[in-house]
Amino acid sequence: MAYLQNQRIVSLVPSITELLYELGLGDQVVGITKFCVHPESWFCSKTRIGGTKQIHIGKIKSLNPTLIIASKEENVKDQVEALMDCAEMLVTDVVDYDSALEMIASIGKATCKSTIASTIITNIQKEFQHLAAVLKYKQLHSLPCAYLIWKDPYMVAGGDTFIHAMLQKINCHNTYMNHLRYPIVQFQDQEWQNAQIVFLSSEPYPFKEIHLNELRSLYPEKTFVLADGEMFSWYGSRMLYAPSYFIKLLELLK
Repeated sequence: MAYLQNQRIVSLVPSITELLYELGLGDQVVGITKFCVHPESWFCSKTRIGGTKQIHIGKIKSLNPTLIIASKEENVKDQVEALMDCAEMLVTDVVDYDSALEMIASIGKATCKSTIASTIITNIQKEFQHLAAVLKYKQLHSLPCAYLIWKDPYMVAGGDTFIHAMLQKINCHNTYMNHLRYPIVQFQDQEWQNAQIVFLSSEPYPFKEIHLNELRSLYPEKTFVLADGEMFSWYGSRMLYAPSYFIKLLELLK
């Protein structure tokens, strides 16, 4: 891949769009998705090229991109392949903490921003080291949990997801760790029965207090907690803020 300093970048991944902003690439990013809400200034000013699952191929090509950044999980393979003839393509594959840091480094290299990317990585590592120290000091024991991402049907994060990796970082035992991707919840199954804590994510399904109360009335023996989905699933520069959020969240579980 030929890396140029004066690029025209299209991001198909919301969390990576935010990373590109932190890398100082405001003039080079020309296209983002309608879900790229951070930073707000870009959301209001950059050309939107559809959603993560339904991108507008023609609109992207009209931007004359030199680099398109996609995600193996978030984007559709056929749509990504349809763009490979018009620009360099960087397809990321983030499944855990380490691969998230590797992704930041690879995008730093691809955009000639390796120095800034290295600083972001170092700061993320420091924040998570602090989180680990807090958990050790408070002697928080492993908490059996489930992480809901969808309703109708209810779906949870499995063991091969970035969300699972973040649950591990806060010493939560994902009862669905032996399932792949985002399985549908079977409420009679042992995994659901074993979960003492159930996180209700703010995305992709926007769980609210009303949903929490509905589940609480059905399963009063469990603790239900609304969770900021960006902190659990947005890899990239958002990871700088996740540890401090996790510490506050854990205080609710005491």
